Amino acid sequence: MPEQKTDKLGARIAFLTQADIPVLKQTARELDTLREDVNKLSARNVANAISADPMLTVKLLRYLQQHKRRSQTSEVVQIEQALLMLGVETFYNKVPPAPLVQDALKGQTEALVHLLHVVHRSHRAAEYAFDWAVRLNDLHYEEVRIAALLHDLAEMLMWIYAPAEMLKIRTMQKQDKTLRSKAAQEQVFGFNLHDLQKSLVKEWNLPQLLLTLMDDENASKIRVRNVVLAVNLARHSANGWDDAALPDDYKELGELLRIPATDAMALVTPDEGNACDLSKPH
Repeated sequence: MPEQKTDKLGARIAFLTQADIPVLKQTARELDTLREDVNKLSARNVANAISADPMLTVKLLRYLQQHKRRSQTSEVVQIEQALLMLGVETFYNKVPPAPLVQDALKGQTEALVHLLHVVHRSHRAAEYAFDWAVRLNDLHYEEVRIAALLHDLAEMLMWIYAPAEMLKIRTMQKQDKTLRSKAAQEQVFGFNLHDLQKSLVKEWNLPQLLLTLMDDENASKIRVRNVVLAVNLARHSANGWDDAALPDDYKELGELLRIPATDAMALVTPDEGNACDLSKPH
């Protein structure tokens, strides 16, 4: 990696490591509601609220890694397990759902919309990965789900902390349809988001299992292929169900699940009356 690229990447990682990563307003609202109702305040309900927010999910996992007990011999990736180890009250005190994404991007409506698109896309990828892991009899399906949810974390963080640059990349790609995302990112940032993501999860000492599952270069492993395919399908279908890349996704999904490509397509394509428009954040 050229020295200048390494310097720019290192500076960005140093900044993000010091930053207090914001969370979604809806997550903060749900967690506040749970805290006020003693009958609903449980590790499971709190975990469900956290699991819908990639930013808060990574904040919790990172905090747990930083405060590992000496007696802890295994890495924790599952959110409910993390909460049981940490304690729900400790979570609220030490990893509060604040600051808010909506405050961080105040006056940056376009960037906020794009961020919410990425979050929604990550939700869909997580749903796919979870469903396929269950079909593959993967007993640790929640680990696969979280890996898919966090797969595009670097992209989310850049929409929060570098909205102008991210909008510039979008404009460049609109003007030149042949310009690859990686090339555009390197032109604007001096590094690409894939390298940023890999470096961040290492720097933040996130669980090694998560690092493995989120790394596309390990796609020869079934669990990683599941994550990669889920992320690809969510990304391509967000462009519309007529996206040119989808037939290849169906073929690869069929190979993963050992079913015909047509069955794979039927498995993930919404019914026409129930079609979900992934181009709009929910």
